[in-house]
Amino acid sequence: MYRRRHRHGRRGRMPKPVWLGALPPITGLDPVGTQGKTEPVYLEPDELEAFRLVDLEGLSQEEAGGRMGVSRGTVWRLLQNARRKTAQALSEGRPLRIGPPPQQTDLEENVGEH
Repeated sequence: MYRRRHRHGRRGRMPKPVWLGALPPITGLDPVGTQGKTEPVYLEPDELEAFRLVDLEGLSQEEAGGRMGVSRGTVWRLLQNARRKTAQALSEGRPLRIGPPPQQTDLEENVGEH
């Protein structure tokens, strides 16, 4: 599956699209006993794919970059973000959501209308 990414701000070039192996079967995880008490941590699908390829399948960052169609440096950045967000969700007992944060999608819709 091919996924277009979006930059986090107005400046700079658009990020290179990423090839995803498959969409995850779930959209998030909730820790027991927290039902809506804390803000969730949002893990982007491309971060999850890099995390899965390197840490679960045991590929090198270069091999994962080849599968995703991006550079090794991009895989490294995605992997660092995924590990940080996962550790934050686990250590703080926050829900983990897979996908863009709600406010990010609202901004993207408004930009296309102008």
